[in-house]
Amino acid sequence: DTSICIYLAVCTFLKVEPQLHHIKMDDYGVWEIFLPNNADGSSAIPHGSRVKIRMDTPSGVKDSISAWIKFSVQAPGEIPFNGIYYDPPEEEKYVFQHPQPKRPESLRIYESHIGMSSPEPKINSYANFRDEVLPRIKRLGYNAVQIMAIQEHSYYASFGYHVTNFFAPSSRFGTPEDLKSLIDRAHELGLLVLMDIVHSHSSNNTLDGLNGFDGTDTHYFHGGPRGHHWMWDSRLFNYGSWEVLRFLLSNARWWLEEYKFDGFRFDGVTSMMYTHHGLQMTFTGNYGEYFGFATDVDAVVYLMLVNDLIHGLYPDAVSIGEDVSGMPTFCIPVPDGGVGFDYRLHMAVADKWIELLKQSDESWKMGDIVHTLTNRRWLEKCVTYAESHDQALVGDKTIAFWLMDKDMYDFMALDRPSTPRIDRGIALHKMIRLVTMGLGGEGYLNFMGNEFGHPEWIDFPRGPQTLPTGKVLPGNNNSYDKCRRRFDLGDADFLRYRGMQEFDQAMQHLEEKYGFMTSEHQYVSRKHEEDKVIIFERGDLVFVFNFHWSNSFFDYRVGCSKPGKYKVALDSDDALFGGFSRLDHDVDYFTTEHPHDNRPRSFSVYTPSRTAVVYALTE
Repeated sequence: DTSICIYLAVCTFLKVEPQLHHIKMDDYGVWEIFLPNNADGSSAIPHGSRVKIRMDTPSGVKDSISAWIKFSVQAPGEIPFNGIYYDPPEEEKYVFQHPQPKRPESLRIYESHIGMSSPEPKINSYANFRDEVLPRIKRLGYNAVQIMAIQEHSYYASFGYHVTNFFAPSSRFGTPEDLKSLIDRAHELGLLVLMDIVHSHSSNNTLDGLNGFDGTDTHYFHGGPRGHHWMWDSRLFNYGSWEVLRFLLSNARWWLEEYKFDGFRFDGVTSMMYTHHGLQMTFTGNYGEYFGFATDVDAVVYLMLVNDLIHGLYPDAVSIGEDVSGMPTFCIPVPDGGVGFDYRLHMAVADKWIELLKQSDESWKMGDIVHTLTNRRWLEKCVTYAESHDQALVGDKTIAFWLMDKDMYDFMALDRPSTPRIDRGIALHKMIRLVTMGLGGEGYLNFMGNEFGHPEWIDFPRGPQTLPTGKVLPGNNNSYDKCRRRFDLGDADFLRYRGMQEFDQAMQHLEEKYGFMTSEHQYVSRKHEEDKVIIFERGDLVFVFNFHWSNSFFDYRVGCSKPGKYKVALDSDDALFGGFSRLDHDVDYFTTEHPHDNRPRSFSVYTPSRTAVVYALTE
């Protein structure tokens, strides 16, 4: 609309009247401005200046932060964020020192959130995460860190999902240079850094977000109901618009090139690919559910484009899609006609564990567990997890809290007697994680703190909130008490959390040594409902899980394919891991030519109740 006049408003200090610079529209409808440097060579806009786009429209004056702003901050006492012209002098710019690590065969991802990564009830910083948390991740044996809530979001409690400024790293945690320093340090430690990127929707905010940017409902988004996500209260992109494609594609490239991220976990992909957003929808696998009128073809094409761009520019970059629908060709390369992701996030596994934890483990079906863990498309790589941040949010419980509940407050100290609930919880917590990692996919993910069974839940500081229905949620008096990670619990020698953390570390190092997640050899030989036993082979390892609550089995025959001597490589019942040390690790297990469970060979073991043991072929 040529009747709209657009200005760039620049304000160096809060009390200075802004300078206005007229922006012109080119022949393609794109508004642009060029400001030459000052006579002394300095920038026409001083570093740190507040900048806004001001539009005089027929319906009135509209102020917006530039859609491409690289930094935005919240002034004290103000609610909306301010766009900041970020162009520090050369001596202040961070220079990367370390090369990006090569992409590993198997991904072991430590999912994290910078702000809540301190044991203290506060918002943590990029610098503290770099110095305190990254070495912990390396020590635990993970090879990738996935960081949430990087793109600026004005509402902290949105967990970073209601993005307002797509090119700006969150200023709550520090400066862009601080983030670059963090990523460089991770690379020095040999860790990939994956970004949780949100291209599935955008914040509803009009003062500091993209919504209503030019005074209309349709500048970046679909108009009408299609442009609004009724459950998330957010705006939905119009992926059929060339300028929207340009904006989002350049955004993905920006984070790879400017900050040297090693890839992305794309949020909300199911919501993107279908006009029903996957809500109130049960996917059965019928192809009509994937290739019908409910499929948003523009969104699927965008996902193909962004994956083609990522892998075309950076062949070693990792792309993971959060999809619960099971869209066919999701992880097939774009040149072969696929959507192009490297991995699908295997979301059904965590949902299954929550479903089972609401029942007594005496009713668990071994076949049901195995089916859920192995139910994925042929040759499709999956990142699996027992719980991510989703399962720990307020209103739900962590797996540890599902298992142990209020007993965690009084009986986790080693100088106090345990309880049957604590013993059961610690044993099953270890078994759930190991069977998920062992059988669930080619990648594994853990949300920070869950490696030692973090108690309670995550609750961001928030005040009262009025829902669209008029109902008022009370909030939590803006408390940070449950928006932190109590790493001190996992490190304490006198608490049972320490054993759970030691087990997680041993589990990661076992995968590093044997690479079982990416082994082509995988065979489930036993899923016995009465014994509650699951046995499977992966690579040169044999996994034996006894989920029975009371029965331990002597001379239990285990089928295997490869002959030789096996030894215990990992035992969840080890005293180091808070177990009862019922197994002798010095015993050698020799195979016999005795076929068992459709395997050509076998050996006999003692399998204690509620214990997982991994046997490795040694010779």
